[in-house]
Amino acid sequence: MTFSSMFAQFVALIGGAALRWRRMQGVPQKAAWGNTPDIPEAKPQGALPTLKMPSARGWSDGEKPTAAGGLQVNAFAKGLDHPRWINVLPNGDVLISEANQIAGPIKSMFTYAMQATMRRAHALGVSANRITLLRDRDGDGVAEVHQPFMEGLSQPFGMALIGDTFYVGNTDGVVAFPYAAGADRITASGRKLVTFKPAGHWTRSLLPSPDGKKLYAGVGSLSNIAENGMEVEEGRAAIYELDLASGSSRIFASGLRNPVGLAWEPNTGVLWTVVNERDGIGDETPPDYLTSVRDGGFYGWPYCYWGQIVDDRVPQDPSLVAKAIQPDYALGGHTASLGLCWMPAGTLPGFPDGMVIGQHGSWNRSTLSGYKVVFVPFENGRPSGPPRDILSGFLAPDEDFSYGRPVGVALGPDGSLLVADDVGNVIWRVTGAR
Repeated sequence: MTFSSMFAQFVALIGGAALRWRRMQGVPQKAAWGNTPDIPEAKPQGALPTLKMPSARGWSDGEKPTAAGGLQVNAFAKGLDHPRWINVLPNGDVLISEANQIAGPIKSMFTYAMQATMRRAHALGVSANRITLLRDRDGDGVAEVHQPFMEGLSQPFGMALIGDTFYVGNTDGVVAFPYAAGADRITASGRKLVTFKPAGHWTRSLLPSPDGKKLYAGVGSLSNIAENGMEVEEGRAAIYELDLASGSSRIFASGLRNPVGLAWEPNTGVLWTVVNERDGIGDETPPDYLTSVRDGGFYGWPYCYWGQIVDDRVPQDPSLVAKAIQPDYALGGHTASLGLCWMPAGTLPGFPDGMVIGQHGSWNRSTLSGYKVVFVPFENGRPSGPPRDILSGFLAPDEDFSYGRPVGVALGPDGSLLVADDVGNVIWRVTGAR
């Protein structure tokens, strides 16, 4: 047995013992969801934080997620390489960014264990660095065309088409490329609009303003709670606003640990995002969240969470805590809510206006959470009730493995809902049952 395998077994043994000890401390906590969640008191996990993630199994022939009543699901495209985000072009072409997290330096026993666990879950590895084009020519709900659209990118994630310019959110910045309507491929050199610090939370989501004059980008933190200091976090944990005419950019909102999905609520014109909160203080503490985003707003990270609940693991800044904004809607602890899109009433039968959220799934809790696609109803521009499942069944009942993990969500060109599954390497298509 090699030293590395012995070390991995040692770490797994310690982690398993810590996990069993925490389970003995009481019954599972009630999930922290909704406008007024019951958030348990923080219980720092110390040097042995909970580390639990299912192995990646993928889908066998004939297997698929479970659709909610009145809905059906089929594979729109298979055989992708870690599909993360979806962008639908005006001509009906569907673009998929394919990228993965890349391993950083191992600085501790926990880093080693975390990376080993993430590799087993296919959440760490080689990045395809590609955008793929999908086309459903005959309208049967399955893409016949599956070909590279852009290659040689830097962990691409968000995409946006405005006029004749196609924008890509690489991990190190936003790049603009010339685009011709109906193009099968982009090979031209790009023009970088803004530079971001890579690594850490590496995804860079993009969302155009309704008038096409601005572009919004989500940039996550480098670390969990700024444990490497705030200097390396400068310019991170924020949503940026890019003015396309002037080329200028600014931080639109800050204190957002990892804002990923971005969407407009069309009736009010307000920007919304889903945010992955900090780890290491409990199964449901704090919850990830869906929130409206105010220009100039500060949302607490790293000093506090869910408004002004102080995280005493962090050197404090009382002036920033005092102005921290409480999020609008809790999405459960560590659900890794990533995907976000607005879904108008009637898109899927029985569903009113609201937001669709792709929950990638937890790793830092004793009982896994997420691993599904959920819907939050809206009324008068605000969340208005409990969540509803759209797709579930991505996780095995014993939590030992996952068939898939949902990420990006988008409305398909045919009125369906499309879901990127980066473990199953599938794009799922959800419609009303026939």
